[in-house]
Amino acid sequence: MSLPIELWYWPTPNGWKVSIALEEMGLAYEVKPVNIGAGEQFTPAFQAISPNGRMPAIVDPDGPDGQPISLFESGAILQYLGAKSGRFYPADPRAKAEVDQWLFWQVGGLGPMAGQTHHFRQYAPAMILDQRQIAYGVRRYTDETHRLYGVMDRRLADRDYLAGDYSIADMAAWPWILPALQGQDLEEFPNLKAWVARVGDRPAVRKGRALGEDLRRNLAASGTQAEAARRMLFGQRARKE
Repeated sequence: MSLPIELWYWPTPNGWKVSIALEEMGLAYEVKPVNIGAGEQFTPAFQAISPNGRMPAIVDPDGPDGQPISLFESGAILQYLGAKSGRFYPADPRAKAEVDQWLFWQVGGLGPMAGQTHHFRQYAPAMILDQRQIAYGVRRYTDETHRLYGVMDRRLADRDYLAGDYSIADMAAWPWILPALQGQDLEEFPNLKAWVARVGDRPAVRKGRALGEDLRRNLAASGTQAEAARRMLFGQRARKE
């Protein structure tokens, strides 16, 4: 019997992508919490798996050649898990290309832009003294996130899922529409709103989304601990020379 996949994880949109995929694909896994507010992403043990120092990452003891394999970057992990399980990632070249383009759209567009929106709307006011910088950042990234929501809404006008059938592309994008920190109103995007509900109704999605709820800290809270967590998150930790 194969050992479970190690999921190096913290409950954030990128973490949820992989926890949802593992639940959807029925793959056995074991959670290895990476407390990003406490700086655990900087430990040598984690960076041996994720050189970029970002979670999620996985270690599959039963890799393609029967030997362990480690992977970082959520998009690469979703592709690997889809190929391993034979689910939600089609083998047909045309269908696979359709999934890939929306997966890369998420990892290159929606995720980074929404992430910057979170930063400037939630975290930056506690970290940047010049409020003009914050105002520009809020406007820039909120507007771009609005545009990307529109792209999804138009795409979903005549289909239930981003790439036709439900796939890893939907698993990648769905967590990034959830946070109420992006200054968006889903009522403006009826097709997207229906998709959010449709994906969210899946039992495996609900289970993957709930993973680690007890681990998450409110990094936006006031206090010394929250300030230290923010500095960890945004690369301002003290480093030994």
